[in-house]
Amino acid sequence: MPTASQNALFGMGNPLLDICAVVDKDFLDKYGLKPNDQILAEEKHKEMFEEIVKKFKVEYHAGGATQNSVKVAQWMIQEPHKVATFFGCIGKDKFGKILKEKAEEAHVDAHYYEQSEEPTGTCAACITGDNRSLVANLAAANCYKKEKHLDLEENWKLVEKAEVYYIAGFFLTVSLESILKVAKHASENNKIFCLNLSAPFICEFFKEALMKVMPYVDILFGNETEAAAFAQERGFETEDIEEIAKKAQSLPKENKKRQRIVVFTQGKEGTVMTKGDKVETFPVLEINQSEIVDTTGAGDAFVGGFLSQLVQDKTFEQCIRAGHYSANVIIRHAGCTFPEKPDFH
Repeated sequence: MPTASQNALFGMGNPLLDICAVVDKDFLDKYGLKPNDQILAEEKHKEMFEEIVKKFKVEYHAGGATQNSVKVAQWMIQEPHKVATFFGCIGKDKFGKILKEKAEEAHVDAHYYEQSEEPTGTCAACITGDNRSLVANLAAANCYKKEKHLDLEENWKLVEKAEVYYIAGFFLTVSLESILKVAKHASENNKIFCLNLSAPFICEFFKEALMKVMPYVDILFGNETEAAAFAQERGFETEDIEEIAKKAQSLPKENKKRQRIVVFTQGKEGTVMTKGDKVETFPVLEINQSEIVDTTGAGDAFVGGFLSQLVQDKTFEQCIRAGHYSANVIIRHAGCTFPEKPDFH
């Protein structure tokens, strides 16, 4: 029975407190939000965070894409605790305290860089029907510093302990140098480095940073909209998701011992994965529309399930099955939350 060892999975990203609420179309329109999108907060969204709390019934959940994924991976693994390590920056405030408590409850080994210049980051998850529009106010999350945290000996030791690394593309907006340091370490030691495209705006506006990291990426995750945005920016001249996956797979790669694997989810459509020279599609688990509470965190949960098996040396097919299972669980719950134990075999 291969089980995962402590700190075998390493994640680094933007720790955010999710403020989730079911809103109406007028609210989306007022702030110029699309029903299924994720953006960074601008000046015009400043009032939105206050308004959502005043106007709607909100729930607070510990969030942030990478943190969600490593939490789900830890939940799928159960024992031992602290298989997942997480680095990110928070503020010395109430929301930061909640994030620390929630990481502990989830048995994730979180090592936050705490600073007092900026408050802990938040993400408004505006839910309409089974869509969710995310607006992230990074605040403290944006203050992560390589030399103040990642480079410290006790922290870098945790990086070295890991076998699998996962970073969501969102972190490209914060600390490219931190990502590159981790990615190069993985590549030079033949460990597995995973990156998520995370959002169309990352593919469009942070493509230079993205392409600096790409040569180190062993597993690339994304969904159908991100895949399309990536293909457009790279001039792939195809809208076929399998073709896009193949072209992304064949982009230059540093570590030649591992062929890149590309995994694209498509909501309720099947998940596409490159395998050697071919591409396979794996159907997702059936679910009744009525059972979907909200889709916040579904993509993060898919990755978390996938990583939980990857870190235990399971087959990629098994990784996808676990990803589909955990995403299926998450969409039956509000926010990126889950029952006490998984029922996955």
